[in-house]
Amino acid sequence: MRNDIEHLPWRLITALGAFALLRPLASILGLSDTWGKPATPLLLTGVITAVWVGVVVARRVPRPLLTLSLAGAVYAVLLIPLSAVLSLLLSGQLQGPLATPVAIVPLVITNVLWGAVAGAIALAMQQLSPGTTRTR
Repeated sequence: MRNDIEHLPWRLITALGAFALLRPLASILGLSDTWGKPATPLLLTGVITAVWVGVVVARRVPRPLLTLSLAGAVYAVLLIPLSAVLSLLLSGQLQGPLATPVAIVPLVITNVLWGAVAGAIALAMQQLSPGTTRTR
């Protein structure tokens, strides 16, 4: 098991998790209000998911399900301090998961599930493509 973890594409996982921060940044910058809710968060979620799947399929990443599940976890872990710092800077009050710690576990679970769904899509696409790695 330890050997499997060491051989995961950690730079890619971290980059994909960080890329998903576009979603909260759009909200912080007011783009979600300007472009409309709930359309903007839904559209950004779709774009992020498509990028995650596209990158994993194009790079023929082995274990896409695990890779993208971990990208979802990285996103959640990055989001927690980001939301705390930005809420303090923008409103002067601590908001987000650190203000309500009971929200941390559901936040992580939700984003791991998001990554797992994206990973399942990537895995299916890899299995349908000739000459790709077929591992979970």
